[in-house]
Order: sequence, then C-alpha cells, then structure tokens
Amino acid sequence: MSEERTPTTCIICGIEKLEGMRIIDGFICDSCETEMVQTDVQDAKYPFFIHQLRRIWYQNNA
Repeated sequence: MSEERTPTTCIICGIEKLEGMRIIDGFICDSCETEMVQTDVQDAKYPFFIHQLRRIWYQNNA
C-alpha cells in the first residue's frame, strides 16, 4: 500500500512542494529550510525569512 502525498505550499517561497517540514499549520520546503539556516543575520534576506515565519504565528492565533 503506497502512501500518496499531495504538494503543500511553502510559506517562504509560495511554491507547492512535496518535501519539507511542518511547523504548526505552516509548511517550509527543503530548499527554503536550507537557505534559511545558511543565511547570516546580517544578510538582506534575513528579515524576509523572519516576516514569513511570523505568518505561522499569526495564522495560528487568528
């Protein structure tokens, strides 16, 4: 019996992917997770990642 998975939209890039992780009700694809953990806090993209991650909190507490 094979388990069929459906793509889920990543909260970071907005692309539907199969591989990634769930955090509460959000989903982060593997490629975004890799990019996030390699991003320095001084990088210009760091605030974007923080903003996108906050969406998980706001969705859960809406």
